[in-house]
Amino acid sequence: MSHYAHHIFFCLNRREDGRPSCAKRGAEAAFEHCKQAVKAAGLAGPGAVRVNRAGCLDRCEEGPVCVVYPEAVWYTYVDQDDIDEIVERHLKAGEVVERLLLPDVPPAS
Repeated sequence: MSHYAHHIFFCLNRREDGRPSCAKRGAEAAFEHCKQAVKAAGLAGPGAVRVNRAGCLDRCEEGPVCVVYPEAVWYTYVDQDDIDEIVERHLKAGEVVERLLLPDVPPAS
């Protein structure tokens, strides 16, 4: 059994070469909002959910992105409502939020 039921990792990568990056698309604010939403829902801590920072997850062109483990479900999001939906439906109820899914295979560069 894992120490946490779910980990949600937020890409917080910042690229300075002009290419898209999650940090430039509000990822830090989404990460902070998710931490608060998980706590408010009573989902934080051992046996439940851990909200983690991540460096580049190599999908910034599709971002901003986050990924939920152990299911390896990749999401994109636009605003706090999207984060709230991921918390309520996926992390709390175990239901994948289909409308926010990234494709399984990143597009070829």
